[in-house]
Amino acid sequence: MRTKHTVTAAALLAAATLTLTACGSGDSGSDPVAVVSQDASSQGAVTVLDQPFEKPDLVLTDTHGEKYDLRAETKDRPTLVYFGYTHCPDVCPLTMNNIAVAKKQLSRAKQDKLRVVFVTTDPKRDTPAELGKWLKGIDPDIVGLTGDFSTIQAGARSLGISIEPTTKDKNGKIVSTHGTQVIAFSPRTNGGYLLYSQDATVDTYTKDLPKIIDGQKP
Repeated sequence: MRTKHTVTAAALLAAATLTLTACGSGDSGSDPVAVVSQDASSQGAVTVLDQPFEKPDLVLTDTHGEKYDLRAETKDRPTLVYFGYTHCPDVCPLTMNNIAVAKKQLSRAKQDKLRVVFVTTDPKRDTPAELGKWLKGIDPDIVGLTGDFSTIQAGARSLGISIEPTTKDKNGKIVSTHGTQVIAFSPRTNGGYLLYSQDATVDTYTKDLPKIIDGQKP
């Protein structure tokens, strides 16, 4: 039996300023923001929120160069939201590939209901074209969004996820420092009630996606 502890959204917001992961920075000592779940079956990969997050009021640009209103476009749809960047060599592609592989195991009808949204934390380099090219190699149905960094940062922080402007490491490599959680939003309430850490695997998502799509708690 899966055991998950519930936490409040406020607790995650309070923790958001504490820890970050710098993708590709070589700093293995950093942990993702606010990983406070207790899931015995998946190494603490899932947090259930007793007070769900409100979906961010984000209007950004999709991979076709069109305006994308997150709330309007995903209203009453099961939705997964992740903040990352295409030049990330490790956590970001792994997370998106895990979701994509699990998604392909769903029926076509369930796949059509699910929305997976990838919001870049590196908008200067992640143009609509670059996002589209990168996501096409993972799952062309994933929605890729870019836009003004301050807008993206505010949207992430409303979910307890901290992101910082890109910097250069000691070797001159550009890195984006960001939290690595995936937030799942219910199609029934539009609230973000599940938080997945970077420890979530294909198996984690394979087990949970059908229930998320049906508006149930995994």
